[in-house]
Amino acid sequence: MTPQSPQAQLHSGPWIAFTYASFLAAIGMVAAGIVFAPVDVWVKAYLAMGAALLVQSSINITKTLRDVHESARLVNRIEDAKAERLLMEIERGKS
Repeated sequence: MTPQSPQAQLHSGPWIAFTYASFLAAIGMVAAGIVFAPVDVWVKAYLAMGAALLVQSSINITKTLRDVHESARLVNRIEDAKAERLLMEIERGKS
C-alpha cells in the first residue's frame, strides 16, 4: 500500500485576478451607491459602516471555514497514517 498524498489545487492567475477585480468592483459599486444616495450624511455614514463590517465579517467567516476545513484534512491525514501503520504492523506479523 502506498500512502496517498493530497495535492493542493492551485488557482490560475486569471482566476485570482478575476476574484480581486470582482471584489473591488463590488466595493466600488457599494461605495458609489452610498455616496450618491439622496439621504443625509449620517445615514451615508451608517451605511458605510455597515458595509465595512459586512466585508470584515465575510473575510472572517471565509478564513474560519477554511481553517476548519484544513484542520479536518490534517486530522484525516493523521488518522490515515495511523491506520496505515497499523496495517503495516499486521502485515509484518503475518510474514
